[in-house]
Amino acid sequence: MADRIPYSRSWTLRAAVAAAALGWSATAGFAADPIKIGVIAEAQAIAGASIPQAAQLAAEEINAKGGVDGRMIEIVSYDNHSSSADSVRAFQRAVNEDKVHAVIGSYISEVVLALMPWASRLKTPFITPGAASNEIPKAVNKDYEKNKYTFHGYLTSASLALSVCDAAKDLLVDGKKMKTAVIMSEDAAWTKPLDIGYEECLPKIGLKVLDHIRFSPDTTDFTPIFNKIEGAKPDIIITGISHVGVQPTVQWKNQQVPIPMLGISSQATNSTFGKDTNNASDGVLYQGVSGPGVAVTPKSIPFAEGFKKKFGNYPSYAGYTAYDEVYFLADAIKRAGSTDADKMVTALEATDWEGTIGRIQFYGKDEPFTHGLKYGKGLITGLMLQWQDGAQVSVWPPEVAKAQIKFPAFIKVTTN
Repeated sequence: MADRIPYSRSWTLRAAVAAAALGWSATAGFAADPIKIGVIAEAQAIAGASIPQAAQLAAEEINAKGGVDGRMIEIVSYDNHSSSADSVRAFQRAVNEDKVHAVIGSYISEVVLALMPWASRLKTPFITPGAASNEIPKAVNKDYEKNKYTFHGYLTSASLALSVCDAAKDLLVDGKKMKTAVIMSEDAAWTKPLDIGYEECLPKIGLKVLDHIRFSPDTTDFTPIFNKIEGAKPDIIITGISHVGVQPTVQWKNQQVPIPMLGISSQATNSTFGKDTNNASDGVLYQGVSGPGVAVTPKSIPFAEGFKKKFGNYPSYAGYTAYDEVYFLADAIKRAGSTDADKMVTALEATDWEGTIGRIQFYGKDEPFTHGLKYGKGLITGLMLQWQDGAQVSVWPPEVAKAQIKFPAFIKVTTN
């Protein structure tokens, strides 16, 4: 990409004044219009705060290297307060008033599903950095012409279940000879297909499912849930939690629940989680797409360290994806030679980009998860990390593992 300087509104104003003084016009190409990317995110949430921050970092890096064919990237951020209604209003404002060319939005599946019709109506490319529901890419497959503007920039729930099971087999079944599990998931759109995936793949790897508990995301007292799980005496708790995380983790430690937790825990992906839980997080195993000190690709560690230097903490999982999305959006616009929505969609469909989380490609219109990220070896497979001594450490797969799994003293793990 050609060299260019960071964009700011003041820079553009000065350029316009200078152009007017010299009699130059915008059509003469003195100051190319910026490429505007709207970012609609849960800015106050543990997992969502990284989204606008990472997008801004990516834009600054691209602009410092010259932008996209003489055009600066401008990030226009909106805090959706974890609300679908606020997200819809933000999307409408982003397109109609702020004239963005694309939108990166939300880690909450219900929000993304509410925004998909607006991406269609307003013909605006839309990418989620963190929602997982299978229904997002399935909707694109079912009505491609209507929903083709939506791309799923994170793994589907089905792929997440496979990633968790692959890790559980190596770490727990083969490594610790565990045989039984209880599924514990919040009741949300993204966990319905996740739990179906768990119920299908856990027995295949050798873990018998003893119980399946779904709880309201508004739950504050997990004592009855943990008591029920302890009564079943499983070797492991397989989790599907995103909107919650701190509360069950703190109570897991305070109540000395003698069973390890492994699975999806979105809040645990942010490096603030240790402090947020007063280090009750130690021992928690969580699936991620990248993590501190993990060289998934040559881009992973430089991004994580650059993010920490700028913002004071390592990003959540949705920070890695949001950062990648700005980059491959810029790449698609460069290849398309245009910010025309349909041309951008065609270019995005041909994406083959090495990001921080792996090699990024999208499933095609004739595949069930149209516009979903391709999952598998050589593409994106995910990781398993564990909180150890207040830090996030990669423990799987072996090629990027930095440590062996270990558990707090209250966890009872017996090798059969």
